[in-house]
This record gives sequence, C-alpha cells and structure tokens, in this order.
Amino acid sequence: MLLKAETLTEALPYIQKYEGRIFVVKYGGHAMGDAAKALEFAQDIVLLKTVGIHPVVVHGGGPQIGEMLSRVGVESQFIDGLRVTDAETAKIAEMVLGGSINKEIVRWIGNAGGRAVGLSGKDDRMVIARKLTRKRRDPGSMIEQEIDLGFVGEPVAVNRSVLDTLIADGIVPVIAPVALGENGDTYNVNADTMAGAIAGALDAARLMLLTDVPGVLAKDGSLLTDLHPAQVDALIADGTITGGMIPKLETCLSAIASGVGAAVILNGRTSHGLLLEIFTRQGAGTLVKSS
Repeated sequence: MLLKAETLTEALPYIQKYEGRIFVVKYGGHAMGDAAKALEFAQDIVLLKTVGIHPVVVHGGGPQIGEMLSRVGVESQFIDGLRVTDAETAKIAEMVLGGSINKEIVRWIGNAGGRAVGLSGKDDRMVIARKLTRKRRDPGSMIEQEIDLGFVGEPVAVNRSVLDTLIADGIVPVIAPVALGENGDTYNVNADTMAGAIAGALDAARLMLLTDVPGVLAKDGSLLTDLHPAQVDALIADGTITGGMIPKLETCLSAIASGVGAAVILNGRTSHGLLLEIFTRQGAGTLVKSS
C-alpha cells in the first residue's frame, strides 16, 4: 500500500503541470492486435482524461490494411516505407482505417469508462493534404527521378474546431489518418505524420508516438532518454539512427518546431507505458525537445 501511495505522490506534480493540456497520442504497431494491451491502452487514455489531461488519439493500421489487400488479391508495394496507393487501395485503406479499426478503438475506450468519437481527417475538412512525392536517383544514369506514390498525402492544413468542441465536451477524439485534398481526392496519410500535424495545430504539450521499440537506441543498444534537435542530426549523420526511426524523428522535430512542447517515442507494448512516461521521473521512452 505504501508503494502505491508513493507512486501517486510522484505523479501529483505531473498531473498539476499538465492539467488542461492536450496530448496527441499516435497508436499503432503490434500492440493494436493484442487484446490485453488494447485494454491497457484504453484504460490509460481514460485515466488521462479523468485527471484533466485531454488525449487525442491518431491511429495507424498498416498490418490490417495489408491483410485486407491480401484477401482481395492486391499485392502491396512499398517505397521508403510508404505504401504505394492506387485508387482501389485508397478505398480499402479508408474502409479499414475509418471503419473497423477506428470504431474498435472507440469501443475499447467506452468499455474502459470513457467517451470517444471516431473521425477521419475528412470530417469537417479537419485535415487538408497534398499529394506526397518521393525522389530517387537512378543507379545507372544517376538522374534523379520522381516516384509516384499514388493517393498518399501529407497534411498542409488542420482545422481544429471540431476537435476543440469534442475536447470541451469531455470526449476523446479518435482519428483515422485519411484526409481530403484541395481537389476533393482522398489521401492516405502516414499516421505519425498526421499525429504530428494535429499536435502542432492543437498546441499540444506532448506528441506521443507509440511504436514497437523502446525508443531511440544508441549503438550499444542502450536507450537514449533525452534528445534535442542537434543531437538527432548528429546521430543520423553517424549512422546511429537509421531506417524507419528517421521519419519518426523528423515528425518529432517538425512538431516541436510548430510549437509542441515535446515529443516522445516509446514502446506501445510496455505495460501502461503512457502513464510511466507522463507521470514518473524516469519515463519510459525517448523524449525529444527543443533544448
């Protein structure tokens, strides 16, 4: 009992510090397929709301989209970690993200005693996106070529009004990473990127990226708990940070530049990792802040 009391005492200054602030949480990875972890996640979200913090959930769903595409006989193609999305793939992605996954998360939060509403970036034109392109240098000619990713977008504008209304009414917004283009096209958006853009628009205190690794690791495998932008650049340059961690950190740096207090990369499979990161001195992941 004493240990529980000490834990609550340790959490108190953080509860006071973040009361009334917004935390944008990107939820994805393999934790989404684990019922026990999903329940823990929902409980954490409800607890945050109960103590006066306003969580906004942005979710991914890459594995689920891939599974559905396989069922209908569509082979997935990736470039730099992004799914090439033709018109048919875009329809399936929207169905999976905005349908089954989104409503399942809403159900989990409701079962944990909270109130949640499922949305996508298309609702109330919340997120406007533009077509995302990638360039690659042809190894033979060394000529830089533009690669067409199809209906993959990146956010260019966020309208926060519907989110403000839900938050003020005690409701947790749960957002699927699908957005509208200025021409009315539907774009599939990387969930990390979507979360970062929304966090910036909401002046969030924290952007929390839940993933499948503990955070940013040093070359010896130890967890790097605190980073600032210059350190991130140096670690990318010396090869410590590679692969899929680079775009995650780019999202963190972009969010911080747009006014987010700090960004955190942590393991979504860690039991109550969100609470450990927010309410303990030690934390549970890699914190990225401006200084």
